[in-house]
Amino acid sequence: MDQPPSGFAAGGFFKHIDGQNSSPPSVIVIGGGISGIAAARALSNASFKVTLLESRDRLGGRVHTDYSFGCPIDMGASWLHGVCNENSLAPLIRMLGLRLYRTSGDNSVLYDHDLESYALFDKNGQQVPQEIVTKVGETFEKILKETVKVRDEHANDMALIQAMAIVFDRNPHLKLEGLEYEVLQWCICRLEAWFATDTDNISLKNWDQEHVLTGGHGLMVNGYDPVIKALARDLDIHLNHRVTKIIQRYNKVIVCVEDGASFVADAAIISVPLGVLKANIIKFEPELPNEKLSAIADLGVGIENKIALKFNTVFWPNVEVLGRVAPTSNACGYFLNLHKATGNPVLVCMVAGRFAYQIEKLSDEESVKFVMSQLRKMLPEATEPVNQQ
Repeated sequence: MDQPPSGFAAGGFFKHIDGQNSSPPSVIVIGGGISGIAAARALSNASFKVTLLESRDRLGGRVHTDYSFGCPIDMGASWLHGVCNENSLAPLIRMLGLRLYRTSGDNSVLYDHDLESYALFDKNGQQVPQEIVTKVGETFEKILKETVKVRDEHANDMALIQAMAIVFDRNPHLKLEGLEYEVLQWCICRLEAWFATDTDNISLKNWDQEHVLTGGHGLMVNGYDPVIKALARDLDIHLNHRVTKIIQRYNKVIVCVEDGASFVADAAIISVPLGVLKANIIKFEPELPNEKLSAIADLGVGIENKIALKFNTVFWPNVEVLGRVAPTSNACGYFLNLHKATGNPVLVCMVAGRFAYQIEKLSDEESVKFVMSQLRKMLPEATEPVNQQ
């Protein structure tokens, strides 16, 4: 996106402020997710007068640590992707003394877990031999590498699943059958979870363009809540303040909230979810330029949901991930074993893409019932959860 007009979030947005003004410049940060809080923290540390407005009754946005189980469970962000100093969160996490549980090295095919960390089960509840999991994982990596050749040959973009079909036509030896095919569908399921959308919605040109930092992936053992609290400490924060309008006028920004109140500052940083911008919930005066509106319209939003289950006893294998293979990626199951990482008897079912939208249509009771039916197909001895979220 091009640089927005002066007064909104962008580099150089203080150019209009009179250098002779003795009072510190003021900024309103709209949105209390981690990006908004981090921006407010940086500005406050640089002696700006900062006010943060958040529509919810809590901070964090997609970072949300739940404590109802008697232990921290991240229902949103859970990992530090790239455990290295290049990651701006790493020094803060280290300073706070927060523990990370390493789930993979730099080159994990399935991104946030190494293949050795899995226990996969077939439709009969039999565990898939590890040598099959490893073999299919290596084949999946070859398939993905072949899609890069397809991309180089086509000027126009296409869905990743379409490119994979071309790869199979050209390389019959990469086609799998039977149990191996179902394990491949599980690998695709994990890829879809990484992008929070189905493969027919993943761009061939862009799927591997993300800059993944070195250092592997670490699960936050104590949750992300301490990070949010540290960044928010001593900031001027207003919860339950839903912004409805942002007006730029006379070198000032006026921010109006739902209850009729308004805030005035020299500049504003807008750090709200893309869905809020798409829904046109916040009105802008003057209106955002066409290039901004076009970018907002064109960007997509993925979805991944979690259903956390706490049990009295641990009846599952001592691995990081439990999975159920199936003939289609949507029918596969994926459970994160927090007992392995944190010692708490908690499994977290993670669903993404269209499947996640289907789960959202269910009540909490129905979703737990469905997840338990999936779990019992893998582990018939599964007991009823004592708590769920």
